[in-house]
Amino acid sequence: MALHIHEACILLLVIPGLVTSAAISHEDYPADEGDQISSNDNLIFDDYRGKGCVDDSGFVYKLGERFFPGHSNCPCVCALDGPVCDQPECPKIHPKCTKVEHNGCCPECKEVKNFCEYHGKNYKILEEFKPSPCEWCRCEPSNEVHCVVADCAVPECVNPVYEPEQCCPVCKNGPNCFAGTTIIPAGIEVKVDECNICHCHNGDWWKPAQCSKRECQGKQIV
Repeated sequence: MALHIHEACILLLVIPGLVTSAAISHEDYPADEGDQISSNDNLIFDDYRGKGCVDDSGFVYKLGERFFPGHSNCPCVCALDGPVCDQPECPKIHPKCTKVEHNGCCPECKEVKNFCEYHGKNYKILEEFKPSPCEWCRCEPSNEVHCVVADCAVPECVNPVYEPEQCCPVCKNGPNCFAGTTIIPAGIEVKVDECNICHCHNGDWWKPAQCSKRECQGKQIV
């Protein structure tokens, strides 16, 4: 009796396994939509070589049809070996262009520098400025700085001085010249010592003064 019970238990354990494998089939439970799409990938992504061309967005073009492969590409013609694209001679970008866009077949300058750089400073177009007391400059529309340097006249003295914010030297004491080591004013005779009276040459201040000896007025010895 115990033997029959044991065999019955074994039979019950085996039968559910047979029923499960036989009852569940792919026909009763079809694949979901994702599995169906993955199984048909070869139908969605066809090979168009020799038949047409595809752009970046997935649009298909016939042989001989003109199209743009991408947003920033040049126009192309669909050929058997693939797109044959134009290679136009694009205009040169301005050397002072500060913003270039590549949204078309050729790059395009969208912003040109509208100022000048001079000695580390920026100046507006047509702005005039003086970088030094002797220079007068202007920022030209070409973004170049043109300067004029003052041409100072020769000072009419032997001891000119440079004042702050002034370009050319000035003779603060008027025209003069040298009489030996002494500076004498121009236009008058100057007694430089007990025996000599000197005066500057008219207009030739750089020449030494012209002097004439007079009777020396020395002290009489008693």
